[in-house]
Amino acid sequence: MGRLIAVSNRVATPTETKGSAGGLAVGIYSALKDMGGVWFGWSGDVVSETVANAGPTLKQEGTVTFATVGLTRRDYDQYYRGFSNATLWPVFHYRNDLAGYEREEYAGYRRVNAWLAHKLVKLIEPDDIVWVHDYHLIPFAESLRREGVTNRIGFFLHTPFPSPQVLLNIPPHQELIKSLCCYDLLGFQTDADRLAFHDYIERHAGGTVSAEGNVEAYGRRLRTGVYRIGVFPDEIAAEAERNESRQQVLELKHSLEGRKLIMSVDRLDYSKGLIERFRAFEQLLEHAPEWRGNVTFVQVAPPTRADVESYQQIRQKLEYEAGRINGRYSGLDYTPIRYLNQRFARSQLMSMCRESQVGFVTPLRDGMNLVAKEYIAAQNPDDPGVLVLSEFAGAAAELCAALIVNPHDIAGMSEALERALSMPLEERKQRHEVNMAVLRRNDLGVWRDTFLADLRAA
Repeated sequence: MGRLIAVSNRVATPTETKGSAGGLAVGIYSALKDMGGVWFGWSGDVVSETVANAGPTLKQEGTVTFATVGLTRRDYDQYYRGFSNATLWPVFHYRNDLAGYEREEYAGYRRVNAWLAHKLVKLIEPDDIVWVHDYHLIPFAESLRREGVTNRIGFFLHTPFPSPQVLLNIPPHQELIKSLCCYDLLGFQTDADRLAFHDYIERHAGGTVSAEGNVEAYGRRLRTGVYRIGVFPDEIAAEAERNESRQQVLELKHSLEGRKLIMSVDRLDYSKGLIERFRAFEQLLEHAPEWRGNVTFVQVAPPTRADVESYQQIRQKLEYEAGRINGRYSGLDYTPIRYLNQRFARSQLMSMCRESQVGFVTPLRDGMNLVAKEYIAAQNPDDPGVLVLSEFAGAAAELCAALIVNPHDIAGMSEALERALSMPLEERKQRHEVNMAVLRRNDLGVWRDTFLADLRAA
């Protein structure tokens, strides 16, 4: 059996993978450790052209080779900051109003994919299988094919896949879909995402889709599937319990002075519905005055893509909303919203979630949202918190025992918060048991092993 070659925009360091509680890094790293192989992608560094052209930096960790390259400033601006995150990301999250398109950035996107593929070719052996991750690398297989690579190549999309009428807003949409058809297997987070891709193939690409999800288009045959990414719930539960006595967690618990805690953890991103979430909490305090002074909302939102204008704007809006709501409802000894624009260790976040009575996870659109699954896993089964979850998160299709809300319905979210805060212990335990059973049945290992087995069979 050949090795696994994993390709992602950003390669986590060996230290980062060992310290991660779940998600893409753990899924890739655990598969690589089992099979042996290479993890290839961007190091996260912006470097000179001389350094970028020097070839991948290789670091061996057991059976895993970490192979990374730097990007020049032009490549970073066009490929990463430009087309990937100013065009694909907003459109794939149904935010055409925030999307821009520049031909030069799209040309840079394809150029960098071809350049990355050329860097990887020398590391690929005949029996290897290649697993490519996410929207940054849609043309990657096409570039590998042009280099003569005939290995099996699979692609997994971690974001939503938009309906055709949304995707058509990207001018080179047909080129992107044609590039996707160069893979042997396409994996999506949800049935709706795969259906949207099939819809495009049949309506706009002149292709066909079989009942089993096999696609014929642009002279290629490929397989599609739904693979719901998960977590290792028992590992998260043990870690959350183990870190309950850490100083910062104890300080949080002491500072609450007996108040109930609503907890949210998100990247600072306009797709997460953070402003709507703040306003739902404000409406809770307005319409249920008995909770004033008796509940605190902690929103952890570490900065991301700080050099993209739309992200600067969302940070400013959130700071304004937090200040406005706190100014309205704070007391001398009470601050209703604690908005933390900083990073915390994953183990610490899980222990903070364990202390909370409500997990508030309400993205406007999300591929899966592993925070929802991590929140469930981190709970104390004898006294669990309640998850309030957006219907537009991929996780909503699995976590049916959460309180499912529409993130555009401020009043509905406010009512769900009140219900969660008041829910009896027995109902909370029943809901937690149902959700934990789902997490164990579809954990991260199942996602990884099912995808790779299907790729080998493709």
